[in-house]
Amino acid sequence: MTAPPGGTLIDRNHPEPLYVQLRIILKSMIDARQLQLNDKLPSERELVQLYGVSRITVRQAIKDLENLGFLQTRAGKGIYVTEPKPTYEIEIVRSFTETAEANNRKPGMQLLTGAIIQADLDITRPLSLPAGSNVVFIERLRFLDDLPVVVQRDWFAEAIAPGILDINWNNGNRSLYAEFNTRYGVVPTRGQSTLSARLASEQEAKLLQLDLPAAVLTLDQIAYDNEYRPVNVSSMAYHPVRYPLSLTQSRRRM
Repeated sequence: MTAPPGGTLIDRNHPEPLYVQLRIILKSMIDARQLQLNDKLPSERELVQLYGVSRITVRQAIKDLENLGFLQTRAGKGIYVTEPKPTYEIEIVRSFTETAEANNRKPGMQLLTGAIIQADLDITRPLSLPAGSNVVFIERLRFLDDLPVVVQRDWFAEAIAPGILDINWNNGNRSLYAEFNTRYGVVPTRGQSTLSARLASEQEAKLLQLDLPAAVLTLDQIAYDNEYRPVNVSSMAYHPVRYPLSLTQSRRRM
């Protein structure tokens, strides 16, 4: 593989981290069929030399593309271009409000926390932000027909939605995705979800009207826009009876 026309596209003065820039370069080459299905990716050493970045940068870019389904490591053979496969995923691009209204239920919410915080690496990394970056953190209690059903926590970059904390979040029911769309033109279209279960914290049990010890269903997810840029990281704790989760089979669109 040779460098793209015009030479390297890595810009050390660009606000995007180096691994994000490299991920975008490799993804654009896959889209343009410069790297075709089943083509072998150059070695880490070759990518380091070609783009003038570290091995850590190369590995993170490759890991992101593997998570998105565009690359696959084949043991003892190397890394190859692949096609994202059908996945079973929760319909993350529909907001809580949209889901409630589609099922003829009345959505509601109570703001618990709205602040700018310094995020840990497990938040900044999926958001493609430098370690220790400030992010917007919003924590809400969600209701269906006036019953508490979900404790929802969201983290996202300040630059995505400047001034969003100035909104009166306690004025009726507000949808974060609706605010992203109507105010900022940001539209989550795809993502990755992890469904699990655990014991509720004391605060979660109190908010969801559960007697301790109690289990909650959890959903952790990352949403992306059409360009595979991260929009927000979410973590939700669901009442196990009032809000049963279901899975939808879908295929990612290229």
